[in-house]
Amino acid sequence: MDIKQFLKDNQDADVLRFTTAGSVDDGKSTLIGRLLSDCKCIYDDQLAAMTADSKRLNREEVDLALLTDGLKAEREQGITIDVAYRYFSTPRRRFIISDTPGHEQYTRNMATGASTAELAIILIDARLGVLTQSRRHGFIAALLGIPHLVVCVNKMDLVDYSEAVFQQIRQEYGAFTQRLNVPDIHYLPISALRGDNVVNRSERMPWYEGPTLLAHLEGVETGARANLIDFRFPVQLVNRPHLDFRGYCGTIASGVVRVGEELTALPSGRHTRLKSIVTFEGEREEAFAGQSVTLCLADELDISRGDMICRPNNLPHATQTLDAMVVWMHATPLRTGATYLIKHTTQTVRGSFSQVRYRVDPDTLSRGQTGSLGLNDIGRVSLETFRPLYWDAYDKNRATGAFIVIDPVTHATVAAGMLTDRIIQKRGPEPVSRNIVVEKGMVTVAERQSLLRQKPVTLWLTGLSGSGKSSIAKELERMLVGAGQAAATLDGDNVRHGLNSDLDFSAQDREENLRRVAEVCALMNDSGLIVVTAFISPMEEERARARRIIGAERFLEVFIDAPIEVCEGRDPKGLYQKARAGEIASFTGISAPYEPPCSPDLRVDTTGCTAAEAAARLFDELRQRGFFPLRV
Repeated sequence: MDIKQFLKDNQDADVLRFTTAGSVDDGKSTLIGRLLSDCKCIYDDQLAAMTADSKRLNREEVDLALLTDGLKAEREQGITIDVAYRYFSTPRRRFIISDTPGHEQYTRNMATGASTAELAIILIDARLGVLTQSRRHGFIAALLGIPHLVVCVNKMDLVDYSEAVFQQIRQEYGAFTQRLNVPDIHYLPISALRGDNVVNRSERMPWYEGPTLLAHLEGVETGARANLIDFRFPVQLVNRPHLDFRGYCGTIASGVVRVGEELTALPSGRHTRLKSIVTFEGEREEAFAGQSVTLCLADELDISRGDMICRPNNLPHATQTLDAMVVWMHATPLRTGATYLIKHTTQTVRGSFSQVRYRVDPDTLSRGQTGSLGLNDIGRVSLETFRPLYWDAYDKNRATGAFIVIDPVTHATVAAGMLTDRIIQKRGPEPVSRNIVVEKGMVTVAERQSLLRQKPVTLWLTGLSGSGKSSIAKELERMLVGAGQAAATLDGDNVRHGLNSDLDFSAQDREENLRRVAEVCALMNDSGLIVVTAFISPMEEERARARRIIGAERFLEVFIDAPIEVCEGRDPKGLYQKARAGEIASFTGISAPYEPPCSPDLRVDTTGCTAAEAAARLFDELRQRGFFPLRV
């Protein structure tokens, strides 16, 4: 083969960035060493150094883990402490690996190594099964938006290559990952020490028919999460070498831009057109995400570092109040009200945390109330910045949805954050006009109660698709009307055909969908009606906001409880089948999480009862709680 053609093919091959994670001694460094060794990507001097170190450390054979464990303390203790990066390539693809620590105290290092990865390998020791760190790192991978997860059950040689052991771990970890938003998960049985199913297929596990780890890495799709729709250009530098040239330098965070397009500069909001795109190789007609370019505009605008150039009809959020998930990386705990530096895209602003909403236990994914976050803690926070940030939700745009927090005194990086669209609001957005006031009618709620002989209430039915919410709601409505009560049902599909037909299924629009429903329920309760709703409403925050909007005294959260296996077996609309086939993105229970109510007002298990029986139980509960009939 011509050497120039070989080098060109290698340069043109796409790059997959992946990270390894797992608990202590699961074999992460050994796996990377085996991968590089069997791919013939270890140089002779590296092999000689590993051989000498293995003898010095009294290892019986060459310890492949020493290839990435470069620190003296790592070699002496046999653990990974810092993040180690390695590069290798095959004829099909180039790879950049980050080997991250397994210890809980180095969680921040794992988050750092995984922040740029497109794929995460979670190693699980076949002897020990799923441990806390296995779950912790899976949760962090999902939190960081890594689209591909490979769960490698390692050390299969120490359990006699047992298929039963592999399937048990697969089932246990699969139950955990159902609650995570990871669209692509694969499971592989391997032995990193012996090389089984790493590069070469193992003859000792004939029951496994899937690809080897390398084959999977070579075939996985890259760039799937790249945002090529929303054009975002954070200005890094104003280039003014002489009077006849003014350009704005930076890296395109997302999207595509072409010469002649209309653009908007934030924060001024001034409109202009793109005159030219200048690069090191010369001028271009278009540029896309990841490219470092200089944009020259048709008009003279006041633009400086930290400003954002985008399209006028596709603007990012521009707010000073933000909600985010953060990984706290410093021994000094988070202090609400204290001033920090927020580094976001190309601007650094001062800001403070106004509230720590909760801390997440990565082992159980449960939420705990707390007033602060300590080293390696992960939690949901609200923050206020001294001037607006121009941002998108992290799950939509990594580049404009991520930020870091810096201590203004020591300049240490104390946290990394991911912005979320789900901003908790007290009631709803403020009216557009300040000349709007709430009008009160001349008929009181008490008078309507007397007329209808009932107390208004909203039964908020929540549960997975297929749990029976809609069927129960319709049966309950029929029973109430049959008993002479004024009742109405709001169903998830029905409201999207009219009231909410303008909303899609993004995280932001789903929240808006439920906010509008809650507002309608409040109005219907004000009119004296009993309202029954049937909405998945997967997030605890969404249901809590609905309770605040409607009023706690007339809100009953009803958990329609059915395991996902039962719901998927019913699948009345064929949605689970479409979700498994990848035809529906972010489907609750499959590729999007569902947070079961911690303490619902009522719980109905539908695995062993019909919709009519469940509705009858709710009917009796309403009557026993005094909502009807009222004696007047």
